[in-house]
Amino acid sequence: MKLQPHPDTPEITVTCAVVTVSDTRTPETDKSGQIIRQLLVDAHHTVGAYTIIQDEAEQIQQQIELLSQKVNLDAVIFNGGTGIAPRDTTYDAIEKLLEKTLPGFGELFRFLSYQEIGSRAIASRAVAGVYRNQLIFSLPGSSNAVRLGMERLILPELAHLVSQMRK
Repeated sequence: MKLQPHPDTPEITVTCAVVTVSDTRTPETDKSGQIIRQLLVDAHHTVGAYTIIQDEAEQIQQQIELLSQKVNLDAVIFNGGTGIAPRDTTYDAIEKLLEKTLPGFGELFRFLSYQEIGSRAIASRAVAGVYRNQLIFSLPGSSNAVRLGMERLILPELAHLVSQMRK
């Protein structure tokens, strides 16, 4: 039995920024960023900004600050840099800024990942929360992880979460 959340009323279009954190990807090779953007468009949401930044905590925080100033932007979806390698700084940079966290996002993401990849899911530091009235999501950079997080967690709840923030 698949659980269904209560219906959202009315359906809203959410404007999102997509940020890929990578030392090597370009717009042409950023498959995960392309997947996120396409899934958003397919779900009738809007991509208001897209960029690729280096995996540097300062750059990640600067990007969050810059995007937080865009009043028409509802959510920012990061991908990449969530592991435990020395260059993986996304989680640390984002977690320090969040004003409210959504612990269930990371918990559910790791649970769903475990079902697909087994115990390696413990290395994921996916995180979500709110910063200056914008939703912030951070996913691993692999295409499979991005698709999983978008299809199973972010897209089903995006409009509901934004409507809750607007109250």
